[in-house]
Amino acid sequence: MTIKLLAIGKTDSSQLQELIDVYQKRLQHYVNFDIELIPDLKKTKNLSEDQQKDKEGELILKRLAPTDVLILFDEKGKQYTSIEFSSFLQKKMNSGIKQLVFLIGGPYGFSNEIYAKASGKISLSKMTFSHQMVRLFITEQIYRGYTILKNEPYHHQ
Repeated sequence: MTIKLLAIGKTDSSQLQELIDVYQKRLQHYVNFDIELIPDLKKTKNLSEDQQKDKEGELILKRLAPTDVLILFDEKGKQYTSIEFSSFLQKKMNSGIKQLVFLIGGPYGFSNEIYAKASGKISLSKMTFSHQMVRLFITEQIYRGYTILKNEPYHHQ
């Protein structure tokens, strides 16, 4: 199984990007992991929130293979502890899927088409975080999940 993190927009903070790169590099020891960024939409002033979500949705759908399993990071999603999330990863690996795609949407969330395509939703917290910070949190949690599965000393109970 490969894991792809798909996100709208780039990471402006070089410090955050450096930390994301650290965990992305560590993850290569466990799984084929890639981060793919979709550029921010241009000229959105005259677009409604729904129009912007629809346009982002079109760009997202172009980057998904028919066999991809799509999981959205959404405020209404299921919350996991790190150990529960590692079990989630294990179940996905055991199911024989080719690629697991985690998606961080744009500022207004996801289009109806994206919700329809998704196999699940995960919430990181009841709090709101910047999309750039969420990339770091997700990458670190995927790394943490794999260290838990391998019984390595990174995670402490």
